[in-house]
Amino acid sequence: MNTNRDVWIREVGTRDGLQSIQTQFSTANKLEWIRLEALAGVPEIEVGSFVPPKLLPQMADTAEVVEGSLMVKGLRVSVLVPNLRGAQSGMASGAHQLNFPLSVSEAHSQANLRKPVSAAIDDFARVIAHRRENPEYAHVRIAAGLATAFGCTISGQVPLADVLRAAGQVIALGVDEIAVADTVGYGNPAQCRTIFREILAMAGDIPVAGHFHDTRGLGLANVDAALEVGVRRFDSSLGGLGGCPYAPGASGNVVTDDLVFMLEAMGLRTGVNLDRLLEAREFMVRHLNDEPTFGAIVNAGVPKGFETAEHAV
Repeated sequence: MNTNRDVWIREVGTRDGLQSIQTQFSTANKLEWIRLEALAGVPEIEVGSFVPPKLLPQMADTAEVVEGSLMVKGLRVSVLVPNLRGAQSGMASGAHQLNFPLSVSEAHSQANLRKPVSAAIDDFARVIAHRRENPEYAHVRIAAGLATAFGCTISGQVPLADVLRAAGQVIALGVDEIAVADTVGYGNPAQCRTIFREILAMAGDIPVAGHFHDTRGLGLANVDAALEVGVRRFDSSLGGLGGCPYAPGASGNVVTDDLVFMLEAMGLRTGVNLDRLLEAREFMVRHLNDEPTFGAIVNAGVPKGFETAEHAV
């Protein structure tokens, strides 16, 4: 796997994408998808989530998927964990990183989790404490995802002060990474520059990632804005798989293949081979039951004379 990279890409289609569609991938097909993306050079994949199977049957095999993914050389295996029980399962599975989402919007937190933001942060503190109390898990990275940081479908605008307060609290607790998420695709480039500039200043050496949805066509524009102020980690989904549940028919996460092309065209090394990535996409699409996928490069191809950042003069 190519380790020369300027930007770190985390594939979330195997979690965020699959949990949003009706098609249920077999464990074997998930693992082949993961293997193909890793072979293309994607350095990290969020392979599943530890949630009750009755809520998300698509994620019922996450422990088995983690076990198989750990066999892929050089791949960072991450999982989503919504609470302490999920984190305990995630640590026991051997996953390298746990991604803990919490809503910045009070209305969204109450609607989704039936608890205020402060209680969700208390849950995050218990996850950090569990790692501290169990030295065998000291190597496991724990990230916090600040969901609805750019807006909420229930309450609309989310005050910047609320976003920064949540960021400050998880930083104080010892978070290893912060992902700032435009969960419902409300964000715009100017807003991105403001939010990320503030959080990067607070975070210091703690990595900060952007998680954007392309619901209103601004996903890549928001990536560019975040790049402008110093963000170098991004979540994306192969083929934009999934979609936003609050905007039927709209595309979901930023498309991994288009993101890789844009970054490489800008002279930023991703370490990802676009041709091999498109082969992974082809495998994924072959096992979907007519679920919608998105993307431009898969249809238009790269421009004549295009060179990757690694080979550009």
